[in-house]
Amino acid sequence: MKITVFGGAGFLGSHVCDKLSETGHAVTLFDRANSPWLRPDQTMIVGDILDEAAVGKACAGAEVIYNFAGIADIGEAEVNPVDTARYNILGNTIILEAARRAHAARFIFASSLYVYSKAGGFYRCSKQSCELYIENYRMAYNLPYTILRYGSLYGPRADRRNAIYRFVREALERGRIEYFGLPTALREYIHVEDAALCSVEVLAPEYADSNIVLTGAIPMRVGDLLKMIAEMLGKDIKFDFLGDGKSGHYEITPYSFNPHIGKKMIPRLSTDLGQGLLRVIEDLHRELNPNLTTEMGYLVKKD
Repeated sequence: MKITVFGGAGFLGSHVCDKLSETGHAVTLFDRANSPWLRPDQTMIVGDILDEAAVGKACAGAEVIYNFAGIADIGEAEVNPVDTARYNILGNTIILEAARRAHAARFIFASSLYVYSKAGGFYRCSKQSCELYIENYRMAYNLPYTILRYGSLYGPRADRRNAIYRFVREALERGRIEYFGLPTALREYIHVEDAALCSVEVLAPEYADSNIVLTGAIPMRVGDLLKMIAEMLGKDIKFDFLGDGKSGHYEITPYSFNPHIGKKMIPRLSTDLGQGLLRVIEDLHRELNPNLTTEMGYLVKKD
């Protein structure tokens, strides 16, 4: 199928594009900058999702349209409420309209577990609005959709906006990890490649007009995760738990009572959290120490 992915150069979007291409689909990426992970069999369009003409052109002829674009960080959304509304709500609506005009067979949207939570601030508000627009486009224009509510992602291509990336980087650079919350806070971490595989599986007909929850299989306390990172590094890492509620994140569960039910989807085969963490540590260590290489399991300084 011909598929257009908005936000295809980002953390999750780029992995989904890879999985789509590996499955044999013709993939076009649309993002504000060229993707450093663009494959030879993919097409790149650089543009802004608020540009209706550019979005319309990118959607023309597409059978499926994914939207991963917009502001995805809760902290960034909290200090930029106008941009959050502009890019998350208006931007998504512009893409929806282009999908309708292109007679797309499916519109797939990256939402969040926060969507029907009391936490999440302006980020939550924007995702709620987007879901309502998507549902109404289905009723008004018969545009089939799949809404994917992602949990706590981690893995390759992340940056400082990602919690596990930041935890590992702070541990390596400072020997100290800061967390705005409590050590008892629960998260269900899911590796980004597992989430990407599920994001392709939902192209199957049975996932049309569904809300799918994508998280890891086993809840873990943040305090235990930080201890795991420290043990893997073999260092005495200090933890600062700043449980003052400023982060906008939930503690035990993102859910509050609401009749909009989502079906939970768990990968049939998933990446072990320990192995996934080890890869994050190795990637960050190489990034922070470009003068070192690995030979036969040993770190060797380059000449």
